[in-house]
Amino acid sequence: MNGSGTRLTLGVEEEFVLADPVSGATVPHAGAVLARAGEHPFAAAGGRYHRELLGSQIETATGVCGRLEHLRRQIRDARLALGAAADRERLVLLSTGTPVLPGPVPVSDGDARFAAISRMYAGVVDDYQVSGCHVHVGVADRDTAVAVVNHLRPWLPTLLALSANSPYDHGRDSGYASWRMVEQSRFPGSGVPPALPSAAAYDRAVERLVDCGVLADPAMTFWLARPSPRLPTVEVRAADAVATAGEAVLQAAITRGLVRTALDDLAAGREAPRADPGVCAAAVWSAARYGLEGPAVHPLEERKVPVPRLLDELMARVAPALEETGDLPEVRALLAKVTRAGSGAERQRAAASGGLRAVIRMLARQTVRTDPADRETA
Repeated sequence: MNGSGTRLTLGVEEEFVLADPVSGATVPHAGAVLARAGEHPFAAAGGRYHRELLGSQIETATGVCGRLEHLRRQIRDARLALGAAADRERLVLLSTGTPVLPGPVPVSDGDARFAAISRMYAGVVDDYQVSGCHVHVGVADRDTAVAVVNHLRPWLPTLLALSANSPYDHGRDSGYASWRMVEQSRFPGSGVPPALPSAAAYDRAVERLVDCGVLADPAMTFWLARPSPRLPTVEVRAADAVATAGEAVLQAAITRGLVRTALDDLAAGREAPRADPGVCAAAVWSAARYGLEGPAVHPLEERKVPVPRLLDELMARVAPALEETGDLPEVRALLAKVTRAGSGAERQRAAASGGLRAVIRMLARQTVRTDPADRETA
């Protein structure tokens, strides 16, 4: 484990919501917080902030990273900077898949695309304050990206279960670990993507949905993994917005391990496993419903299994790639921390014994935690 193996480049996009620290309700002040924040701490390396569809949301994007410690620093420092800017506006920055206590929030002003999306999807996006953690891993070209996605399909539900951090819907416990995924399933082009033979086939599939009038544009798909429409990367969007920076690093490291393993399979001529779309949909639903508490659906064996078994299989798959780059000890430590403390959804529910505002306070602390390794989860 000398860490000398080839490291695929990676980056992470995180979405956050802004809330009033007293009422706990989300507020449409993204513009003011972004003005306070100024430039991303790693702007010179490509880091940036973005407004999102609704005025309560902000997205951060890291620059291109090779080593996990560089990625961790960019994630942590962006959270700290945005959290400080929110504090100066007397607000809190929260990393959660859905708000605990949402407030009335309009679509962001001045963006024609956001306005078109709002008109197309009507009531579905009126209060669509869901947030995710998206991981980008660099690959050679779009055909390779599509081939890699075919190999990732069975593992996407487990990535969701590991990240589940959205149990609340308008102040009520939804009973789900990831209500975000339920919200997202209301859109066309969601869930595990279809297995496709090439980038051209992928583009035709997306354009067909655009021509049908159910996607605003080719960048609008909600599939949990895809070739990025903007970057030479595989973009994996299975995860809820995770509470801590360490959990974001965990998602990124495992995702890169999956992509590296898929590339090795492709080089060796090994075909992607055939995962039935209906069973994949069942696996996504089960991951959203139960998170790490299980049960889970095994996409390949097509039956109910305990979640720890799928986590063990996931780690067995990525361990050689992680060992090659020297990341395996850190990933094992981060994973053990999450499984011991419980998913974000479990931690939110535990905090709710002190009321929903206690959940807000916990999320605000975890979002900007300053532990250098970002390994404390609760």
